[in-house]
Amino acid sequence: MKNLVKNKSLVNNFLGIFVLAVLMLWAKTYITQVTQFKLGVEGPLQQFLLLINPLGSAVLFLAVAFLFKGKRKLTALIIIYTLMTFLLFANAVYYRFFSDFITLPTVSQTQNFGDLGGSVLTLLKPTDLLFFVDIFVLIYIRFSKKINFQSGKIGFKMPAAVIAAAIVLSIVNLQLAEADRPDLLSRGFDRSYIVKYLGMYNYTIYDSVKTYEASAERASADSSDIAEIINYTNSFSAQPNENYFGKAKDMNVIYLHLESMQSFLIDYELDGEQVTPFLNSLVKNENTMYFDNFYHQTAQGKTSDAEFMLENSLFGLPQGSAFITKGQNTFEAAPSLLKDYGYTSAVFHGNNGSFWNRNIIYNQFGYDEFFDEGSYDTTDSKNMAEYGLMDKPFFEQSESLLETLPEPFYTKFITVAHHFPYKIDQDLTTIGKATTGDTSVDNYFQTARYADEAIEEFFTYLKESGLYENTMIVMYGDHYGISDNHNKAMEQIIGEEVTPVVNADLQRVPLFIHVPGMEEGGVNHTYGGQIDLLPTVLHLLGVETKNNIHFGTDLLSEEHSEIVPFRNGNFVSPTIYSLDGKYYDPKTGEALDESKLETADKLKAMVEEKLHYSDKVVNGDLLRFHSKDGSIND
Repeated sequence: MKNLVKNKSLVNNFLGIFVLAVLMLWAKTYITQVTQFKLGVEGPLQQFLLLINPLGSAVLFLAVAFLFKGKRKLTALIIIYTLMTFLLFANAVYYRFFSDFITLPTVSQTQNFGDLGGSVLTLLKPTDLLFFVDIFVLIYIRFSKKINFQSGKIGFKMPAAVIAAAIVLSIVNLQLAEADRPDLLSRGFDRSYIVKYLGMYNYTIYDSVKTYEASAERASADSSDIAEIINYTNSFSAQPNENYFGKAKDMNVIYLHLESMQSFLIDYELDGEQVTPFLNSLVKNENTMYFDNFYHQTAQGKTSDAEFMLENSLFGLPQGSAFITKGQNTFEAAPSLLKDYGYTSAVFHGNNGSFWNRNIIYNQFGYDEFFDEGSYDTTDSKNMAEYGLMDKPFFEQSESLLETLPEPFYTKFITVAHHFPYKIDQDLTTIGKATTGDTSVDNYFQTARYADEAIEEFFTYLKESGLYENTMIVMYGDHYGISDNHNKAMEQIIGEEVTPVVNADLQRVPLFIHVPGMEEGGVNHTYGGQIDLLPTVLHLLGVETKNNIHFGTDLLSEEHSEIVPFRNGNFVSPTIYSLDGKYYDPKTGEALDESKLETADKLKAMVEEKLHYSDKVVNGDLLRFHSKDGSIND
């Protein structure tokens, strides 16, 4: 205090600059949390917590600068301040597309960044420069000759008092948060809750701890853990439906990965014109089952999460992508299981093979071939999308590659043209844009139409080549294309308010299962998700799954569970939607009747238990203790 009085000017004293930095970071973080993130803040207590939660962590992190001497204190302060600003800014940009927060495992996904350049640029705004203005204020103070900076001898007591105050404030914050949201940290599936209650920086600490715990889980796992998992999955396994079991026996399998395709597109008309006329026609095809209550269940792994679930019937991870962080695990994936039935397997993808670590994890899944961009002609820029080869040349060039595979084959074709930011050469378009004023939403329909046309051309090839009659074709949407950050524009598209229930229904993605000769097609209203695809497909092929560890159940089974878990602990079902800590009636969109709350709580506990056990399998690499015949390896 004496130094402050003596120097009169706040910025001539390190303690004064420290206070200034804390106040600026506190204000910037609070404003960002309010304006950039949708945290669902309700009531005075949550508003108060959102206001104070950046303060404790700002003081604590910036106080590290006290450990340095002289002007190095100020240099350290600026460096820490800048790093915290970049963390805040990176999360703001990440959230604009993913409606989620960066985790430590997503930082490890840097191998994907080289392919993301164009998409990231579309997320930047001129106002983003405001994130960094205050950094230049601190740099000016540090290097200005007009300011007579004096570090002074602060001693030990002042930093200790500052750190103690920060810890006390953080503890009070946590206690108030736990009072409003019991078991906040132990039930931390939803990252938005952690940010809302504890703030951006404390969330980063929490995420780091959870990441470490997940990494350490493998070392402590043993064969007794897999026995527990077997007992658990056996408790809800569903017997195959006799009417469908083996309907596609010995047939080839082709998965068509419909990038960013959402179910609202099916039968949707833009300016009186169908957006996806070919997919619409398949809904009415007698050999095609279309599931209109099928949901994506992806999290931060997005496309890779979708692949992970359909190949393994295991959930993606709460942080990052299992494709990257668990690429060396042991799996009992579809290609490996079908190898025992004489199937050759291959993936076709006109992009970089290392994207999402595919060139590594596909080997672990048991794939025989991976045709990535090296197998395609990508020299013509007109044929290239943001993430690889456009769909029409992709399918066309894949035809000769497909014909090299012995039958029966199990294959997956990953399309990329219909991907954010939905850019396409206007010479390739056959439908106009929407006119909401939101670029992402307006462009979405042109690339969807292009993808639909490419799929129709591929079907034509299969018929002409003779493969069609002996091939089961499964088409699935991998994840949303339009995030809830664009709900205002989506209200114009769908003609209704995007309530929590409507927003949940927008997470539906198409699922088509086409089996030539089945003649039992039509629209199936069963609730299900990507976790259910593997047992469904295996049963159609006549493959028993009683010895396998699957967390989904056959969509066609009479014992199928219609509770669809999401990675954040939410769920949907025909009668109850659990969304962000609240329960809704899906028919009315209103809060659930009190008489059903006990049932809803039980279902939510079941969902969290299922996610917990799936994570235990993946983090502990427990399938290394399990054989495909169901026996346990010591």
